[in-house]
Amino acid sequence: MLLERARTPVPELAPRVPLVLIAAVLTAVLLVSALVAIALGPTVVPLADTARYLWAAVTGGSIRAEEFTDYAVIWQVRAPRVLLAAVVGAGLSAIGVAVQALVRNALADPFILGVSSGASVGASAVVSFGLFSSLGIFALSAAAFLGALGATALVYLIARSRAGLSPLRLVLIGVALAYGFQAAMSVIVFFAPFGESARTVLFWLLGSLGGATWQSLPIAAAAVAVAVVLLARKGRALDVLAMGDETAASLGVDAARLRRGLFLLTAVVTGAIVAVSGAIGFIGLVMPHLVRILVGAAHNRVLVVAPLAGAVLLVWVDLVSRTAFAPRELPLGVITALIGVPVFVALMRRRGYLFGGS
Repeated sequence: MLLERARTPVPELAPRVPLVLIAAVLTAVLLVSALVAIALGPTVVPLADTARYLWAAVTGGSIRAEEFTDYAVIWQVRAPRVLLAAVVGAGLSAIGVAVQALVRNALADPFILGVSSGASVGASAVVSFGLFSSLGIFALSAAAFLGALGATALVYLIARSRAGLSPLRLVLIGVALAYGFQAAMSVIVFFAPFGESARTVLFWLLGSLGGATWQSLPIAAAAVAVAVVLLARKGRALDVLAMGDETAASLGVDAARLRRGLFLLTAVVTGAIVAVSGAIGFIGLVMPHLVRILVGAAHNRVLVVAPLAGAVLLVWVDLVSRTAFAPRELPLGVITALIGVPVFVALMRRRGYLFGGS
């Protein structure tokens, strides 16, 4: 069970590495990674041709008729998928930072408040019974998002009290309701009239970007961009919140109001992410800790680096998922778990104070 004493450490505000240098390097790595990921797949397209096709698509340039098949693969299939991977990775990392400050628990991740479990109920209803079929290709995303919002509202209504939103109550209520949502999802799948429902829901729960399109990208990208900007502006307030409500009050920060705003923001953005990618674990849990080791615990630094690092990681994770056993795809959550579990254990052994004790 997660304990309230397992808190994010008191922020170390002194910079360790020049922030501009780290951000510049990660931006360059992200651009190169995206280009490589777009070029590679069951059909490998040379990097020079990939860059040329992307430039032609963006600027309205022309290509030769015999290149149209490769161009369509690059622009219509891989480009939106790779960009969505970057957006989702950035969003999970940023929201992971915010949630750990919200509940003052270093073991928290974007899914701890039951958002992903609520989304799974909506997604399983679509897969099993065809709900929202009138929305076509957007049915799964819409149902997952509504399920996430419903779960968020339920957690909030149960966890709130006259004293406000207690971090410990949020965690405990979120974890408890997550089990309830998972049970509801299991019942829906059990009574599904289609035999493949369980397999489809399981694959979605472990995370997949196979349904990425240019139509699914803008909403997720806008939600993540707004979240990163708002969180970055609240960096100093998050530093104070992470040190406890008493300290926040003494420094003039309204912890209850800030926590309500963070809860709403993280819930909406997590719902938007889960709606297009499923539940991809460990990125929102591990990436904030890795970034703190690199740049310190000050949130105005962490929230610059964490989205870039998360974007780079998920671009490569998605590339491995669709190429390692092509033409079959591995769920993204399988790969992130293979990476995240040993990294998490190593972090706990190396920096035990991050996890509530030395």
